[in-house]
Amino acid sequence: MTADDGGTSRAVRATGEDSSGARGADASAGRSDRDASHKDAPHRGVEGEAADEGGDPIALRLEALILGAERRYTPFQAARAAGVSMDLASRFWRAMGFADIGQAKALTEADVLALRRLAGLVEAGLLSEPMAVQVARSTGQTTARLADWQIDSFLEGLTEPQEPGMTRTEITYPLVELLLPELEEFLIYVWRRQLAAATGRVVQAQDDAEMVDRRLAVGFADLVGFTRLTRRLEEEELGELVEAFETTAADLVAAHGGRLIKTLGDEVLYAADDAGTAAEIGLRLIETLTHDETMPELRVGIALGTVTTRMGDVFGTTVNLASRLTSIAPKDAVLVDGAFAEELARNGDAPKSEAEAAASASPEEVEKYRFALQPMWQRPVRGLGVVEPWLLTRRGH
Repeated sequence: MTADDGGTSRAVRATGEDSSGARGADASAGRSDRDASHKDAPHRGVEGEAADEGGDPIALRLEALILGAERRYTPFQAARAAGVSMDLASRFWRAMGFADIGQAKALTEADVLALRRLAGLVEAGLLSEPMAVQVARSTGQTTARLADWQIDSFLEGLTEPQEPGMTRTEITYPLVELLLPELEEFLIYVWRRQLAAATGRVVQAQDDAEMVDRRLAVGFADLVGFTRLTRRLEEEELGELVEAFETTAADLVAAHGGRLIKTLGDEVLYAADDAGTAAEIGLRLIETLTHDETMPELRVGIALGTVTTRMGDVFGTTVNLASRLTSIAPKDAVLVDGAFAEELARNGDAPKSEAEAAASASPEEVEKYRFALQPMWQRPVRGLGVVEPWLLTRRGH
């Protein structure tokens, strides 16, 4: 839905909202009585609350709509209502990424319930206190980025151009009212799917140690000359390039069975459970972006080994090695480490030596290999000693 096709007008009409912000009776159609009461309650006193606190009435109405409850508690009152110490409450809130607000009355029943739930998990022995703080931090960091993207890109696009006679802020309210329940349900669906996939990977680990320190193939893909591009391109052009790169990389990684760990503007980090999958992703990235004239060259480095996983990220020597291989890789090429090359050979995805393969196997057997490996010059790599990289290519290329 876009503003150009009348989506904004329909959104305004669907919620019964005119330019003064009055809500129609059908706004809560299909919602539970509890949700409707939560939504209605903040509207009765929010104008007066805004005047008391010197806030923006429309901003406070949006906050009340999204949170589903009115401001009732100071941080101290919320902590006391949840039955936790102020110190623990502050640790949880900071971990979730929320700023200190002193003793302003800005918290709701939902804040109290969240504190009570986290503290309850600790009291029941299901989580240690440090782990509960980690849960708060990982959830806060992930959802903060999602929320920023939705507001900066998604919502901004839907409210442009503005409805005649209405400000963007006034248009935002009915749009949020329509989108909020749908986006909430979709977020829960995706989270459950991702949780199921992650749980499946963990339970397949051969022992308890593998659940935290796992053997993975880790790959970095890095745009060449990105710093120069930042000086040459306009900000909007640069943003579009980065978004296109991240979108392409994310789609390819997911489609071929890998996991996108994170994006860093001009660089993406991904992981795979086996070397063949990681190799396919690395080469697909090169092949895809090579055919896109708007993209600069790409370098990919992949290493195989034990990694430590924390809060959805990966750490350790294997990750550092993959990063170093990326920095020394030729343009539009994939470099891998010795362990990765050995794993490809062991699984029958590539011969360890092209000469030996040609001498000891029939042409049909040689052609069964998916990839080719070429040893490169050994070189010292800062912090990792001497490394022997291998150039990975697709067989027949």
